[in-house]
Amino acid sequence: MEKAKYIWMNGEFLPWDDAKVHVLTHTLHYGNGVIEGTKAYKTDKGYAIFRLDDHTKRLLESAKMTLMKIPYSVEELNEVQCELIRKNAFEGDNVYLRPFAFLGYGVMGLYHKDAPVETAIAAWEWGAYLGEEGMRRGIRLKIASMTRPANTSNMGKAKATANYLNSQMAKFEAVECGYDEALLLDDQGYVAEASGACFFMVKDGELISPPNDNSLASITQKTVIEMAEKMGMPVTRRRITREEIYVADEAFLTGTAAEITPIREVDARIIGAGERGPITEKIQSGYFDIVFGRNLDFEHYLTYV
Repeated sequence: MEKAKYIWMNGEFLPWDDAKVHVLTHTLHYGNGVIEGTKAYKTDKGYAIFRLDDHTKRLLESAKMTLMKIPYSVEELNEVQCELIRKNAFEGDNVYLRPFAFLGYGVMGLYHKDAPVETAIAAWEWGAYLGEEGMRRGIRLKIASMTRPANTSNMGKAKATANYLNSQMAKFEAVECGYDEALLLDDQGYVAEASGACFFMVKDGELISPPNDNSLASITQKTVIEMAEKMGMPVTRRRITREEIYVADEAFLTGTAAEITPIREVDARIIGAGERGPITEKIQSGYFDIVFGRNLDFEHYLTYV
């Protein structure tokens, strides 16, 4: 990871290496923390954070779901993220922001009511999450052997740190098997999401994405659907089976970090022509036009720093 100058933590801008926690920090032991992934792009008007308000609101909603009270408002956290970019004086094309709220040192044991809530935001320059080549040629995807936890035993709508053990194990399995990324099914065998991104497929000109029945409600997914509808593409949200993916014309992943990443292969089945398809390329190009401020119809989603 490339260091930046400052990290904001509990109301202060600290030098990167000074943002530390105690070894008995509650979240390190029991996993109750919430995160966001937000991105800023260098536009002609300077850095602009994409859908900042939506991401910050989701952070606070995730905290409410997991019984944590973040002591800052949406407006305060938004301003911190803007100021963090200013203070770090970044120069690259894009900057990744990681808001994080967690239970700190002071209480041990599962009952966390009296544990202090700490809040931090870091930012750093980060390239393509799944590699520049993957953005052009597409990635290889493996359906993981483990499923996304069911709603009866998990809160998939919370962007909670504990949820990512499932994703981490799936990702490790996929990479160790020679793939780039993992796709998780739900407990009934339908597509849930990738380890850290949403899934789309194209069949006969129709864009299809699964519902968020037991997975995170993706902000990038919403953006892609809105953009595709404006382009006149038919879009359907429905459950997707494993075998439907194998015979899809195109497929891609979406997310703040993944952006629009084409999929060229799933479980040794070549998807379409085995490269980034024309609809995927159109969506990818349109998405970058939005985040870099080149599409005025979507400029209301940009917060200029």
